[in-house]
Formats: sequence, C-alpha cells, structure tokens
Amino acid sequence: MLDKVEAIVIRTVDYGETNKIITLLTKERGKVGVMARGAKKPRSQLTAVSQPFIYGSFVIYKGSGLGTLNQGDPIKSFRKIREDLTLASYAMYMAELVDKLTEENQRYLFLFDWLYLSLLKMEEGADPEVLTRIFEMKMMDVAGISPNLNQCVSCGSTETPAAFSIRYGGFLCRSCLHKDEHAFPCSTQTSRLLRLFYEMDLYRLGEISLKKETKQQLKDIIRAYYDEYSGVTLKSRRFLDQLERMDLGTNIDT
Repeated sequence: MLDKVEAIVIRTVDYGETNKIITLLTKERGKVGVMARGAKKPRSQLTAVSQPFIYGSFVIYKGSGLGTLNQGDPIKSFRKIREDLTLASYAMYMAELVDKLTEENQRYLFLFDWLYLSLLKMEEGADPEVLTRIFEMKMMDVAGISPNLNQCVSCGSTETPAAFSIRYGGFLCRSCLHKDEHAFPCSTQTSRLLRLFYEMDLYRLGEISLKKETKQQLKDIIRAYYDEYSGVTLKSRRFLDQLERMDLGTNIDT
C-alpha cells in the first residue's frame, strides 16, 4: 500500500553499502521508520531527502514490516541548521528526544508542529538553547511525565514558588521547602519561565533573551527531572553539553 505523508527526518542510519534506514516524524501517522534503498549513492533521487531535519513530502510503501521510501520531495531543507555545528547539535538533541520518547505509528497531538516550528525559529535566529528548554518542557507531556506547575506539590499553595522538587515532581513554597533538602532553589523568573515554556503556543513565540544564570537554572532543573522520570539516555546530550559549556555568545535579560 502506498502512503503519501509530510514529514521531518529525525534519524538516519546507514544500512549496507548503499542504503539508509530513516526515521520520519509525520504529520499524519506519527513516527515511521522506512528503508531508503540506494540513498547513499550520489546520484540517487532519495539522497536529498534522506538527510537530517529535511522537511518534505514522502511516498512510502507499507507492507507487513519496515516500509520502503519510494519517493521524496523536499519542502524545506533547514540548510542553515545542518551547516552550523551548534545549531545542528541542538536540533539533533530535539530530534533524538522525539525519537526516544515516542512510539511508532502513534500520532501525538501538536508534536509535528512543535518540532517544525522549533527548527524554523532556530533557523530564523532565535536562541537555540532557549528553544531547546521550551521543547524539553513541551515534550514532558508527550512522555507522560508532566510536573505540577500550578501550585505547591505539598500544601497546594499558589504563592510564588521557592524551589523545584525533583522528588515530588513540582514546585515547593517557602513553608514546605524543608520537605526536600535537595530541591532546586528557583527565582521568580525561573518558576514563571517553567510554566510559560510548558504552556507556550510556539506559533506566538517572540524573542526571548535570558541571562546565563537563568539559563543554567532552567537547564539544571529540566535535566534533573528528565534524568529522574524519562528513563531515556540521549547520545546527543554529551556533545551538546560541551558546546553549552563553551558559552558561545552573550545573553542578557530583557
């Protein structure tokens, strides 16, 4: 059966001398793996659409096992991302997060749009680190590990949070801070951003510029939360951490 889908390439693996297995995040059917026969050949029609982050229209033959890519037409190549080491590293992290936290042939509401818009905003010059923190927060819902961001997880108070507890999965107010000595202290801005990133409509995303200290707080909390609850290990994370430690660029709060 032939099936035509719009998709973003989120993973590629060489298979034999001339083939690739590519993983697509489709609009219509979620994550799908397909064999791209001959895609490693320079003159293959499939070479151009078998690269990471390509957004295109794909014709897939689906049988009982792994599908076969029959045809592909690029819609947007995200070439600027693929040619920039830093941008490509953040994009690869997002793509691997999608790959590890989703099941094949299961459609996740808004996920395709989240990835596409994140790549688009990145290519247009938005801070890739901020985009990644937003994407991580939104992927918590896909993974089924959403934290409690509306009130203190211990007493239910809606006062300004004092810390984020990995152990209890959400904010703690000052009165309950003693219940988790390992909770991450968080500023008013950090707690506000965690809520904002989780709820944000990426279609309405404007420019967000943050101090290095704020970025670090967000990263530490989100990273520790994923380590505790997601159950996934990401190969792209180590290299991305090295890039972030290099502190490329200057960031200030608006």
